[in-house]
Amino acid sequence: MNIQGKAKEQNTFDAIVVGSGVSGGWAAKELTEKGLKVLMLERGRDVVHVSGYEDMMKESWDFPHRGRVDKTAAEEYWAVKRTGYAANEGNRGLFEKDIDHPYKEKRRFDWIRGYHTGGRSLMWGRQSYRWNEKDFTANLEDGNGVDWPIRYGDLAPWYDYVEKFAGISGQKENWDVLPDGQFQKPMEMNCVEQHFREQLENKFDGRHATIGRVAHLTEPTEEQTALGRGSCQYRNKCIKGCPYGAYFSTQSATLPAAKKTENLTLINDKIVYEVIYDDDLGKATGVRAIDQNTKEEIEYFAKIIFLNASAINSAWIMMQSKSKRHPNGLGNISDQLGRNIMDHHLSSGAGGVIDGWEDKYYYGNRPNGIYIPRFTNWGNDKRDFLRGFGYQGRAQRKRGVPTDATFGATLKESLTIPGQWTMGIGGFGETLPSESNLMTLTDDKDQWGLPVIEFDAWWGDNEQKMRVAMRDEAIAMLESAGFQNVNGYKDEEKSPGIGIHEMGTARMGREEKTSVLNKNNQVWGAENVFVTDGAAMTSSSCVNPSLTYMALTARAADFAVNELKKMNM
Repeated sequence: MNIQGKAKEQNTFDAIVVGSGVSGGWAAKELTEKGLKVLMLERGRDVVHVSGYEDMMKESWDFPHRGRVDKTAAEEYWAVKRTGYAANEGNRGLFEKDIDHPYKEKRRFDWIRGYHTGGRSLMWGRQSYRWNEKDFTANLEDGNGVDWPIRYGDLAPWYDYVEKFAGISGQKENWDVLPDGQFQKPMEMNCVEQHFREQLENKFDGRHATIGRVAHLTEPTEEQTALGRGSCQYRNKCIKGCPYGAYFSTQSATLPAAKKTENLTLINDKIVYEVIYDDDLGKATGVRAIDQNTKEEIEYFAKIIFLNASAINSAWIMMQSKSKRHPNGLGNISDQLGRNIMDHHLSSGAGGVIDGWEDKYYYGNRPNGIYIPRFTNWGNDKRDFLRGFGYQGRAQRKRGVPTDATFGATLKESLTIPGQWTMGIGGFGETLPSESNLMTLTDDKDQWGLPVIEFDAWWGDNEQKMRVAMRDEAIAMLESAGFQNVNGYKDEEKSPGIGIHEMGTARMGREEKTSVLNKNNQVWGAENVFVTDGAAMTSSSCVNPSLTYMALTARAADFAVNELKKMNM
């Protein structure tokens, strides 16, 4: 529907942000605080902070199937259930039914989605690490993918900036492989984790462990409390929404900051499927959307547009945005749009038990574990694969002591006694960028008449070799630290997407002929369109990417507003 006159004026803003997840929230916050009138378009329903977290206080016994995946849910959440946790009755409230949002798989891809205000910022793992200097030069050094157009130094001040606002707890360690940041008080390792850290550093050169760096408040600042945020309560029910605003999400942090400016308009239920490009003006003028409930089509207009719909959906929008200047999709002269899909591969590691510390316990249910930074292909370590992996893990006490009782008072009594200490560590490995890992649009249509995506991606030989090392090194480290009955695992069923860290579908680069975005996250040939979610990533590192999305978004928003002031857009 093309709208004109007064209706067009009502639908015209300074900026449009598509998507309300981690990066979309940051774009809205930065642009509104710099004085722009911003429209945020979210394809899903509204989820209001606190009142919208319907399951936040529930336990497994509060659900009809005690939290399990019943037959109907298994059919409706056929991809989500592959995670092993997200389709559980107590968790799936914020995940999407795959049956309502179909996609196809040439090779299996585990696409896990959250279509609502806040997107996956309400269900993310909150692990927040900076990339190191080599993460930005690895492509250039080993010839995989294209060179990043920026370096760590370009992003470092923006890491500082977003860490201070988001609130990252962690321990400063002065390790090159894992740069320090602006941290709040770290959460405490328990006694067995402390033992593991000491043994690791004594028995392995260059290997370390630290408490996870997470977006949970432990020492809220005045700015954070003014937004209604408080300290973490150690409930570890984060996936259901945090009523205390302790962990960083759009709802708890960037959305209230943006609303405070009175410059933000949030509209839900609008599926943006195309960027409107004016060939005569040589720039984008707005977006086209369809209402998910009424199926009404509508256009919105702005001087600048931020696409933050997630790596897959931002590329999906750009693929449908064709014009004389962009006949193969927005910014796609290079034919790289939709290619180079990356994710972190996981489900390879080990676990074991250890005697001792029977008189020790810990307080609460800490929503965090330990982190072992990359040590492979770092310093003097050389392997038969490129790049590396880190581990996330934790030690905890099992509940209960052995008993033959399967129900009744004896079983109940046994469960009141703390059991043996256990510990597990699981690897998170870097995926190399590859043009053959891609997504395409099919002729199949969804319920809104929009093209269905087909994925064609898999782990390469480099990732397969790395996964063996992830398991074997985990076994070696636990056994060296004195753990017993150590069992390694390497799940062959897990597919790309399972890390829920999709990246690379509209990569940044130095040239239009090899990339989709320039060094400022602008689309080549449509410089008033910015993409700052996972689509922009040129490589994947082995650490969680969300903090980097935040820093890239804040940096790009600052650039965009300055260019707007110079009348360059």
